Amino acid sequence: MATERVTATWEEGLQQVRAVLDTPLMKDSQITLGKLLFVALLLLLLLLVSKILKSLLENRILGRSSMDVNTRTVIGTLFQYVFVVVGFMIILQSTGIDLTTLTVIAGAVGVGIGLGLQEVFNNFVSGLIILFERPIKIGDRIEVDEVNGSVVEIRARSTTVLTNDNVAIIIPNSKFMTENVTNWTFNDRRIRFGVPVGVSYDSKPREVEKALLEAAGKVDAILAEPKPKVWFREFGDSALIFELRAWTDEMVQNRGEFISQVNYAIHQSLMEHDIRIPFPQRDLHVKSGALRVIQITGDEDGAAGSPPPEPVSG
Repeated sequence: MATERVTATWEEGLQQVRAVLDTPLMKDSQITLGKLLFVALLLLLLLLVSKILKSLLENRILGRSSMDVNTRTVIGTLFQYVFVVVGFMIILQSTGIDLTTLTVIAGAVGVGIGLGLQEVFNNFVSGLIILFERPIKIGDRIEVDEVNGSVVEIRARSTTVLTNDNVAIIIPNSKFMTENVTNWTFNDRRIRFGVPVGVSYDSKPREVEKALLEAAGKVDAILAEPKPKVWFREFGDSALIFELRAWTDEMVQNRGEFISQVNYAIHQSLMEHDIRIPFPQRDLHVKSGALRVIQITGDEDGAAGSPPPEPVSG
């Protein structure tokens, strides 16, 4: 008897759950809670499969070709989008959900995008533009919104930039459409840097030029071609201002280290040529004028004495 009661209770519970799952969510609609849960489960499985196939396509299939990593990423991302959209339509049809019944839901989603999801939609569209136009690519050295680093991943909503401090910064894709973006490696990895140098006024300009070019030749990261150049920029307040301009393709990732190496070499070369780097200088002119001398005297009790004398002309 106890077993029969447990079985009956279990069957009643299943019938209640089935009745809840089979209840239409809207009047005269085929959409039930059970179908939605089933669709959600299949959709999660679809996303997982699409991610696996995207990775296989980029690394196993396209990785054997001569395509660069950015082209493989674009093809893999487009394949994933198409796979998910087509798979989602097939899931809806296989579960018996009429797509025409989703017009109300689609309208609600459209209103949601218009009101609360504008930024998300904007980032998504910006991500597609980045993938197609490729203003930035994986491996590029960029600078945007005070962030300087290398692009390591481009996704539909955001782009990941890795700084020299090994900090990954997630930047919304819309930033690349609305902000000024500096791409240091858009054409190639050769970059020209300028290092200003101030020397004393008693220095000979041609001797300074020779010393700076010798300093450039001692830095391994500076390219021999194009050749380094020295510009005589201006007559400063306390120094003659020169600028050493040199090309490099090794220090794009770390400009600070490159500039430091160049400054070390410049300082050593200037010392060898006995060229001084002056301190800031200011001329102080003191005009003669009336000098007021005040003499205060007093007695032993601290009382004031005679009044001060008249000003003395100096």
